[in-house]
Amino acid sequence: MQIESNLPSTIDVDARLDEIARRYKQAGGVGIHVLNLIGGSADGLIDRLPGAVRRNLESATMKALNHAMQAAHSSRSYVKDQQGWLNQAVSTAMGAAGGAGGLPTALAELPVTTTLLLRVIQGVAAEHGFDPAAENVQFDCVHVFTAAGPLADDNTADLGFLTVRMALTGRAMNAVIARVAPRLAVVLGQKLAAQAVPVLGAVAGAATNYAYTSYYQDMAHVHFGMRKLAIEADIPQEELVARLRQKMGRTPPKI
Repeated sequence: MQIESNLPSTIDVDARLDEIARRYKQAGGVGIHVLNLIGGSADGLIDRLPGAVRRNLESATMKALNHAMQAAHSSRSYVKDQQGWLNQAVSTAMGAAGGAGGLPTALAELPVTTTLLLRVIQGVAAEHGFDPAAENVQFDCVHVFTAAGPLADDNTADLGFLTVRMALTGRAMNAVIARVAPRLAVVLGQKLAAQAVPVLGAVAGAATNYAYTSYYQDMAHVHFGMRKLAIEADIPQEELVARLRQKMGRTPPKI
């Protein structure tokens, strides 16, 4: 993994882990407000979607990811990474437009929002010193989408995505997308259902997109912050995740 590094004389690993833990814990906060707004639970959201949409959700997600990879990569040559607040503002506006027309416009908006989310993740990778053009960093950027999602009941329970490494090389992006798509399909299905809530329309769409952008921005900081800390402190990623679990009062999942 390519990284620009100006190594400090000493690294306060505990302080860095405390910062990462705070970022992780705050990630799902906005999603709670969205669930309160639409009056439902994350588990029941996808059941609100029409059967045809649910059946095609995974294929639609794969198409959205493929579109996002092509568009996000090509856009980096002429659109600079933006500050977090601007990404959130743009995403909120897109969500409002997508939610205004109900499910049809929300479906049409899906690949555009997915592209924006991927650009946000790429921007965070660059902020931490990683090169978004490097293939392994591209894998990592897509892998961030395997995090629990902003509408999960307890996103802090899902630390597993930090320990999974992409053991794929060469022309393997299609394999990465195929691996990520099933998990992301559930998360994006929740987004579609939230945007299609009757009456609320554009309001629900705006709130949902704001929550998703904030969440994946935070998850990217967690993901690449851990990667950078592992390199700079010369500590195995698995050991750092174990220490992060302790700080957050979590135990490893049973296998």
